[in-house]
Amino acid sequence: MKSVHVDHQPLSRYVVSLDIGTSSIRATIYDDRGMVVPGLTVSAEHAPETTPDGGVEMDADDLFQRVLNCLEAVMSRASHGVRSRLAGVGISTFWHSILGVDANGRAATPILMWADTRSVAEVSELRSLLNERNLHARTGCLLHTSYPGPRLLWVGKNRRPWLQAASRWMSPGEYFQLRLFGETACGVGMASGTGMYHQAAHAWDAEMLSHLPICADQLSPLVGSDQSARTLLPEWAHRFPALAEIPWFPAAGDGACSNVGSGCTGPDRVAVMVGTSGALRVMSHHPNPTLTPNPTPSPSDTLADQANPGEPTAPWGLWKYRWDEGRYLMGGALSNGGNLFAWLRDTLRLPDLESLDPALAATEPDGHGLTVLPFLAGERCPGWRGDARAAIVGLSWSTQPEEILRAGLEAVAYRFALIHSLAGPVAEPGHQVIASGGALLASPFWTQLLADVLGREVIASAETEASSRGAALLALEGAGVLADLRDAPARVGRVFKPDMVLHARYAEARERQQHLYRALIATDWTAH
Repeated sequence: MKSVHVDHQPLSRYVVSLDIGTSSIRATIYDDRGMVVPGLTVSAEHAPETTPDGGVEMDADDLFQRVLNCLEAVMSRASHGVRSRLAGVGISTFWHSILGVDANGRAATPILMWADTRSVAEVSELRSLLNERNLHARTGCLLHTSYPGPRLLWVGKNRRPWLQAASRWMSPGEYFQLRLFGETACGVGMASGTGMYHQAAHAWDAEMLSHLPICADQLSPLVGSDQSARTLLPEWAHRFPALAEIPWFPAAGDGACSNVGSGCTGPDRVAVMVGTSGALRVMSHHPNPTLTPNPTPSPSDTLADQANPGEPTAPWGLWKYRWDEGRYLMGGALSNGGNLFAWLRDTLRLPDLESLDPALAATEPDGHGLTVLPFLAGERCPGWRGDARAAIVGLSWSTQPEEILRAGLEAVAYRFALIHSLAGPVAEPGHQVIASGGALLASPFWTQLLADVLGREVIASAETEASSRGAALLALEGAGVLADLRDAPARVGRVFKPDMVLHARYAEARERQQHLYRALIATDWTAH
């Protein structure tokens, strides 16, 4: 664990943020302006276990203990004045992951992570059983290995002992709430990321569940994002007395928290994040908000009947997650982002980033003769081909390692441009593009490349831990401390202006990538 100590003058109210990511945990205390209290951040790294057949798993109880250790460490560093003015706890966790829990409330399975790709066959099976366009209209999701539904079908076929041992299924955040409070609930934002939540009906989707080896009663009750849990169980109340009676808000998906933390809370700002993976997201508001449970429409109803009146459906190929009563998040995700950068740099034995960025900038834009499909971990948006794999075409004796890396980073930017073209109608015409994520912000070259490919200014977020900050702001909002998220504006940094000559050149390269995609992946995502 690591922390930094700096003097701080206490303010009126504070919140604790737990940011539980794929590769690290971060416990931080924020003030009522959404600013980190100096010295009150503790982090710990961890990593999921992978299997040769595409499995990506994490031990739920080990993760829980690591979270508790970080929480205990940050609370021990907080002054009495800060501890006595805590207004709540906000939690950000990785989306789309699920585990089975036994009748005693303990993990019966590992956490099956969003990156687990063992359910490729089950995705195909569900596509043959379901009308995917109707499913998309109801749930905002498409069929893919990154969502829990196909993974549960895979469990039913390949891990029967897990299915028999588990009486309930839930996300990691729900499991932590169960351990801490003895009961749990699933926030709407987390439910929306499962592909099993009917957004208009505010209920688990009956048709999807009819093809899975579980029923709705084995999933958590659904609650709004502002419905908190209180009163820790005695064991935890003794360990964390300052947190024993304050509201703990439902765990939120890290993607939505990242948007909030970077200030992208309306259609005037589009968030582009590149960490381990990548995403482009737009948050907007529902004109007729409601979370009243309604009868589930028939699968034969029209697409319009299956959506909320007045609320746009997501363009085909993108997802839409309902965040709470009045907000939703629309966009697309990439399974390949910083992980591709790291793999190429390690495989090609390239130097550290500090010297690599200038070397990349010195290479000619799209002058390498290469076309890359960056699908080391399969494809999510917009084609949703979990079985897609990476390809590099055009290699010659003269190809240099830096050129291969550049071509890979260009390829990721092209995928973002495709998603941006689909999500554009949801955003305001003059929207800003805000860049966040450790992989992107660490490389000015990559950020400039993204601006050139999009043909738009890209503004670097100065909020280096956007998901953590987003969880804090949502807790401040839920506790009534913050009336409007815009009252705690996000900091921004450098503005990257596009080179429109290069934009035209990259547009031709994008067409080349799409031609290769159609030739090798052998599908047209618009036809699903």
